Amino acid sequence: MTQNSPPLVLPPGLARAIATLPDKDRHRLDDTVTRLHTVNGHLWGTEDRVRGASLSAAQVADCKRAIDQLNAERNVLAERADEVLGSLADAGRADAPLHTETLATVVDRLSVLTLRIWHSEQAAARNELTRRRVPALHGQREELCAALDTLVSDIVAGRRRLPVPARFKLYGRDAAAPAEIKPSRHLRRVIAFGGLSECGKSTSAEFVQRTCGAQRLKIGFLLRQAAHREGLADPYALSARRQAELLLGELNRFADAHVDTRLFTIESVHDDASIVELKQLMGDTLQIVYLDASFAVRVERSGTQAQAVAAKDEVKMSRGAHQVAALADHVIDNTGSIAALRSRLRRIAAPPTVTALRVATPYGLGLPAAVASATADFTDAVRAYGPGVRLVALTGSPGEGSWIAGWSDLDLLVVAEHEAIGRVHKALEQYRTALGGAASLGPTLVTPGELSARRLTPRLAFVLHQLQQGSPVLHAAPDLKLPTISRDELALAAVRELPQVILTMRRLRADAGPATLRQLYKHLVLACRLLLREHNQWESGPDRILTAASRMPGLANLSVPSLAEISSAWRDGDTDRAFKPVVAAVDQFLTWYAIQLAA
Repeated sequence: MTQNSPPLVLPPGLARAIATLPDKDRHRLDDTVTRLHTVNGHLWGTEDRVRGASLSAAQVADCKRAIDQLNAERNVLAERADEVLGSLADAGRADAPLHTETLATVVDRLSVLTLRIWHSEQAAARNELTRRRVPALHGQREELCAALDTLVSDIVAGRRRLPVPARFKLYGRDAAAPAEIKPSRHLRRVIAFGGLSECGKSTSAEFVQRTCGAQRLKIGFLLRQAAHREGLADPYALSARRQAELLLGELNRFADAHVDTRLFTIESVHDDASIVELKQLMGDTLQIVYLDASFAVRVERSGTQAQAVAAKDEVKMSRGAHQVAALADHVIDNTGSIAALRSRLRRIAAPPTVTALRVATPYGLGLPAAVASATADFTDAVRAYGPGVRLVALTGSPGEGSWIAGWSDLDLLVVAEHEAIGRVHKALEQYRTALGGAASLGPTLVTPGELSARRLTPRLAFVLHQLQQGSPVLHAAPDLKLPTISRDELALAAVRELPQVILTMRRLRADAGPATLRQLYKHLVLACRLLLREHNQWESGPDRILTAASRMPGLANLSVPSLAEISSAWRDGDTDRAFKPVVAAVDQFLTWYAIQLAA
């Protein structure tokens, strides 16, 4: 219904007949009749506007287009209502007299009459002739309701039959009407933000844009673009369905022009009717997020007077902004911490998915027998903790099959619920004891919530990517969900991580000595790996990484001994022969890097 319009009350006989329908049909009919009455309300208002003397020619043309669109929608809804109402008829009486119109046509007349009564009552105080008509209009409504109940009774009993409900209205369209608009294949995911004033809509959309690469759009901008494209002066005068079609059309055009964009946000949702229609058109492609916060919190955040916030709320609520909460896919209580808000937003923007991981035993990773045995015991111990431990994996060189005794660390990833971390600590103590001096253990403990909220270091993001590419794990819960990490994300992470690695390399270089050989070499390899990743080159293995980095423009060949030679020298305590070429390569790389950023 339009704002302040009367509800449509069906006569008791029809209401009782509808109550006998299956729940699904009854709910579908209730929704369709409500929308039909709403469209009639918009149609009445638009016809009133077009009669206004102050309208420009463009505004009159716009109203005429809106009237055509509303009438077309009115007929579609009436046909949809007749599809359900027709099931009330007794199909066994084909010889029954034919009624002249369908049940939905009578309901549509009742809707229009209800609106006529309401508008007449509003005008009665100003016009004596209109006031005298009001009782007659009420009489007409009583007669129409009685006639409709009688018709329903006759139809149910088989004493009358209904005509074919199809109306075949064109309203300026070709006989072969275009199919209902659908989301473009390039429009993969859209998040719509709603809520009252100062609830955090813009802040949330900006965060999703910055962290998830979303394209941020305004609903008002999209509607104005669509109106300009179709020659409409005021898109807000159109029905909710038509507004939704215009919005989806613009989103499709934008997505088709930006095919690499996987996520869009739109704001702000202030109209519950049009967002319902858009959701019906888009399905799960559209995720509606309603941000909720108390009035006191919103006033405090605004930095303005309570009256100013209340005034903005009143405008938004008049359009149905507060009712979006009941329609939303996600309602977020935005009175807590920023961390909690951002965690929810990341899960919505990039939901984790169940990932098929390759499970292997420690004995298949090329580890010495003692190390493999200790690793198997640890895995069995944490697996026995039940669902609290979600994932166990050796990452880096064990996963790549290049672990070297006496040189490589055991980089261990454990994903466990926070409540289980204490027990994991005890298992790690036993693991270290069992390893003795055979290997240095470097555990990373993370909770599932941190992963799904994408609170990830660049290193952890790369590890997850490697696991999803087939690197083995030692244990994975069957319903484990992990964030999908793309190469584009890793390239951006490399940009953020490389500066820290460079600073660490300079610190190590300042304290360089044979004892720092291992750290210097590993940071040189890591810096080269990140640099290559930034250039979309994905090499693995230190020797191949250093060779590929040597081909970077302006970076001459890095003369570094092979990993086998360096690790052998390290284990034998003969670091002098490997130390000088590694230091020379580090100096060469740092000089090159400084030159790249000096311009």
